[in-house]
Amino acid sequence: MVARLLLRAWTRGHAVGPGPLCRPLSSDLGSGEYLQRSIVPTMHYQDSLPRLPIPKLEDTIKRYLRAQRPLLDDDQFRKTEQFCKSFENGIGKELQEQLVAQDKQNKHTSYISGPWFDMYLTARDSIVLNFNPFMAFNPDPKFEYNDQLTRATNMTVSAVRFLKTLRAGLLEPEVFHLNPAKSDTDTFKRLIRFVPSSLSWYGAYLVNAYPLDMSQYFRLFNSTRLPRPTRDELFTNEKARHLLVLRKGHFYVFDVLDQDGNIVSASEIQAHLKSILSDSSPAPEFPLAYLTTENRDVWAALRQKLVSGGNEEALRKVDSAVFCLCLDDVPIEDLVHLSHNMLHGDGTNRWFDKSFNLIIAKDGTAAVHFEHAWGDGVAVLRFFNEVFKDSTQTPAITPQSQPARTDSSVAVQKLNFKLNDALKTGISTAKEKFDATVKTLTIDIIRFQRGGKEFLKRQKLSPDSVAQLAFQMAFLRQYGQTVATYESCSTAAFKHGRTETIRPASIFTKRCSQAFVREPAKHSAGELRQMMTECSMYHGQLTKEAAMGQGFDRHLFALRYLAAAKAIVLPELYQDPAYGQINHNILSTSTLSSPAVNIGGFAPVVPDGFGIGYAVHDNWIGCNVSSYPGRNAREFLQCVEKALEDIFDAIEGKCIKT
Repeated sequence: MVARLLLRAWTRGHAVGPGPLCRPLSSDLGSGEYLQRSIVPTMHYQDSLPRLPIPKLEDTIKRYLRAQRPLLDDDQFRKTEQFCKSFENGIGKELQEQLVAQDKQNKHTSYISGPWFDMYLTARDSIVLNFNPFMAFNPDPKFEYNDQLTRATNMTVSAVRFLKTLRAGLLEPEVFHLNPAKSDTDTFKRLIRFVPSSLSWYGAYLVNAYPLDMSQYFRLFNSTRLPRPTRDELFTNEKARHLLVLRKGHFYVFDVLDQDGNIVSASEIQAHLKSILSDSSPAPEFPLAYLTTENRDVWAALRQKLVSGGNEEALRKVDSAVFCLCLDDVPIEDLVHLSHNMLHGDGTNRWFDKSFNLIIAKDGTAAVHFEHAWGDGVAVLRFFNEVFKDSTQTPAITPQSQPARTDSSVAVQKLNFKLNDALKTGISTAKEKFDATVKTLTIDIIRFQRGGKEFLKRQKLSPDSVAQLAFQMAFLRQYGQTVATYESCSTAAFKHGRTETIRPASIFTKRCSQAFVREPAKHSAGELRQMMTECSMYHGQLTKEAAMGQGFDRHLFALRYLAAAKAIVLPELYQDPAYGQINHNILSTSTLSSPAVNIGGFAPVVPDGFGIGYAVHDNWIGCNVSSYPGRNAREFLQCVEKALEDIFDAIEGKCIKT
């Protein structure tokens, strides 16, 4: 069933959906206001989505112990086993009963949704590097369309078309098709649209189609994360019609929808963006955007000072804007520079709290940087794919198009903020912290050209399992040990599903890694191949379990959250050092694949970890790794490359070089 979803998430749960870039449309586009006109309403399946199951406690404990086995020595493992037995037969059993009872009373949502929102919104660390990732677009295939003004105009129009299509219920529902010849057809769509929403999921299920949760999509637009003491707030105002544009640290707003809800003409949008790009004002001495990089409690206090200092109306325009368009004044030098620029930039030209920032560099290189609390990457990647497709296949303007003859000085409002000494000091302090932090981040990239998905599938090996095995081999070669590893998998096949964790470090990858790294001469290529097959099969099992909501991480998290909510003393299982260790994810990994994506990335989730964004393409494997001092991303990638060479040699029956 959804076992084959293989929906991945970006660090800390950025789920990425498999939706095809060029999906068939249900009817003609007609008006340029819409990307598509689906005959099946966008939210048609939402009411009948199955609910995220709560795993049996005994299954969760078994899976947890299996994941702990490669990380612990015998004595540590025995202690952890004892903690698990006590938990399963004692307080864990009580918490499980309460969790199940609570879930039955909240059938409109999932058991993980509330705790997961809380996890993000109560976190006090800066959201920059700690939470927000980026995805960079491939260039427009037509070279001349990569001009900054042309691409910014086309992507803005396409983004607003997506907004209108979504809100009109004309966006194709997000569905995973196991048999597209039966389910992704006009015939099926014409039938399923007449099935009541309360039953529609079952109709799709009969033809091996699995609709995905779309409850997060409404937060894509007009949304921001507001800093508040102890717990932030998600804010959305769907009535706002204006775009927020940042350039050189200055804030501009202008309407992209008119009073009737129609998209402002592309030539007018082009004229307004051209006007902003021609503004020669020097960068502000105290760029306000730095405040969004601060500790959340610090930012909350400073925001209150901004409001009381007469900036409430300007902040309201920032918060309610359709989205944030960032026009950068520097061209991109290479992929490493691209990653740094799109992940954090210089701190002056992003509003990191917005649901997403659409960034267009001086040379037209484009990316989406997104805030994570409001949802996972299923919605972001769908938006990303549709905007790329629309802006490249049906662009609103050409490089020869002339901007409208309009008075942009009237239509475009430049926001001015009144800053007192306390706010200026706050901005300066935020800048110092931000600059000091980003200086410590190293990013490096490899592209392994020897083969990819096509070759590995012919060998009956899971491409994802091979990439994950390479990471295990690389870390063992570099540091001599097996460590906690995180790979996130979407549970969007369920109502209000979020993510589940795949634990790629297993007894199988440990044994296989040791054979490759420490004793290759002792094993024939056939023996190594057999071990890889075992790794692949077990990784496939873990992926199926996670996609079906049958992992252990979210379940244990929810039980712990419930214990805290009931003021129950923290159970011993959670005080076990092994529990802390497996949740200290030194290897935080995430994969995505889309014809629209050039590269994606994120920072490590722990100071002594690696952030590993990767993709197994048809004929090559890409890997984008970040690290802080104490770890070496370049050396790690060299070890990954060596691991992939060894794996491919073993597949081809060659001797492994030491």
